[in-house]
Amino acid sequence: MTWLKEIIGTEKAIIAMCHLQPLPGDPHYDADKGMAYVLEAARADLLALQRGGVDAVMFSNEFSLPYLTDVRTETVAAMARIIGELMGEIRVPFGVNVLWDAKKSLDLAAATGASFVREIFSGVYASDFGLWNTNVGETIRHQRQIGASHVKLLYNIVPEAAQYLADRDIESVARSTVFNNRPDALCVSGLIAGAETDGQLLKRVKAQVPDTVVLANTGMRIDNIERQLSVADGAVVGTTFKVDGRFENAVDEARVRAFMDKVKAFRAQAEPTGVKAAVKLS
Repeated sequence: MTWLKEIIGTEKAIIAMCHLQPLPGDPHYDADKGMAYVLEAARADLLALQRGGVDAVMFSNEFSLPYLTDVRTETVAAMARIIGELMGEIRVPFGVNVLWDAKKSLDLAAATGASFVREIFSGVYASDFGLWNTNVGETIRHQRQIGASHVKLLYNIVPEAAQYLADRDIESVARSTVFNNRPDALCVSGLIAGAETDGQLLKRVKAQVPDTVVLANTGMRIDNIERQLSVADGAVVGTTFKVDGRFENAVDEARVRAFMDKVKAFRAQAEPTGVKAAVKLS
């Protein structure tokens, strides 16, 4: 049994993204609509995701484009306010992701009680956001210092819009990341949000680290659920839950429900025969 069952309540878990609108200080923040609009958009998406049956949610400043790797205080403060105001309505386990700043993600998790964070914790990358460096040893020490040792760490080892600076194959990255850092999960991504995670890449990573949770991080759709979940231990899902499957749109509850119905059917089919029999007898 993986920690997904313990923390989220199921294997093959679906972590749904609750994308936040641009926040104060972001280039596309709408000062006329203000934070009230950002909060209500987040609330509408959260409730649609929960009613649709997702296993967990992850709050992310997705529309803070273009992203920073040293995120400013006003971004974290705005995210903390939104999650704080929604706390009474959150009915599933939740995580946070402050794009793209590992320490700030942990700060937000500690402040809000999030169960997990997803980030770029290790490696050096050439990216759309410039040279993307990390200091995983310092970040993990920071995690301990702020009392967030319980927070599960989801390591994105194939960052979107970035490439490892050294010429290293994915097998080497997966093995060394697990050996050196003991991540709670590895996230394998496509090029951008909504781009399907390469199935062969997932297989290669999982083969190298069979005892580590591996998540498909982008591009899960209703038509590739079986293909992706037959390899991955779960998935982070955002774009396909939106109206018309478009990244910038609001969440479509009907799309969420149809997707999750298919996931639950897949999980039921994948259960060991003994477990199914026990359920029927009860």
